[in-house]
Amino acid sequence: MQRDSWRLPRTPVNTGKHPRPTDPVLTRLADVIDARRGGDPGKSYVARLLAQAPDAVLKKIGEEATETVMAAKDADPARIVSETADLWFHCLVMLAHFGLRPEQVLDELERRAGTSGLEEKALRKALERERTDGPEKE
Repeated sequence: MQRDSWRLPRTPVNTGKHPRPTDPVLTRLADVIDARRGGDPGKSYVARLLAQAPDAVLKKIGEEATETVMAAKDADPARIVSETADLWFHCLVMLAHFGLRPEQVLDELERRAGTSGLEEKALRKALERERTDGPEKE
């Protein structure tokens, strides 16, 4: 079966519309994925994944994550890049299934930038405790 061609034409890195250098590629790829929604699952790999979502998409993410870890364990730079690209692609399909966009993920990463990982983790734990236990009483 022929896979969708998701290679995109190169455009300038910063178009002014999206200030982040990776936005154009992720945005265009997300647009291609969105355009495949409702397409013929017999002709489009993305349409087939979305028709069987979320289970098929989540299974592929698990497979690609495992392959990425194995490539890293083997310290094979070319495979690490290739498997990470597959993983990111399938994560974009998952985002599309849930009506989300890569820009939202990039916004979250930007929000976290400059925050210590330990501080971010502690904040998430405190917010989770507050959500499950209710606000602290003074």
